[in-house]
Amino acid sequence: MAKLIVFYSRAGENYFGGQYRWVTVGNTEKAAQMIAEVVGGELFKIQQKVPYAEDYETCIRQAKADQQIHARPELETLPGSLEGYDEIYLGYPNYWGDLPMAVYSFLEAFDWTGKTIRHFCTHEGSGLSGTERKIALAAKGANVAPGLAILGSRVEQAGEEIKRWAMAR
Repeated sequence: MAKLIVFYSRAGENYFGGQYRWVTVGNTEKAAQMIAEVVGGELFKIQQKVPYAEDYETCIRQAKADQQIHARPELETLPGSLEGYDEIYLGYPNYWGDLPMAVYSFLEAFDWTGKTIRHFCTHEGSGLSGTERKIALAAKGANVAPGLAILGSRVEQAGEEIKRWAMAR
């Protein structure tokens, strides 16, 4: 069966270990691309119809407000179906110990029965923070495999770690 690498990532101004930096490709997208190189599979980027601001401070205010009300932002598009995929890699930045609300929009749109979710997150110190449990609650019926936490500021140096995790069964 084919593999699908789904991810939520944002470019623009990002936080890297105590400082802001402008990036054209977000850290989670970089990790997703590395995973695709290792396992093959199709890439699918989760995108909000109304994206957050490109500047970091405004973005985190918007994302925090959505998190506080448990928003489910409307997405640009969804795959027509997950039939044909038995293994889905799910990537996201860790937002205050949680998934971005757009990831919930994605997870809640499908029946996950019989699917395996292999999740990975980028972060700047908070690791997975219990997101495995949150994925399992949102993706009813899925088998949620152990995840991988990648320091966002070190994603470009994490190739071997990503490869080991992606190849492990």
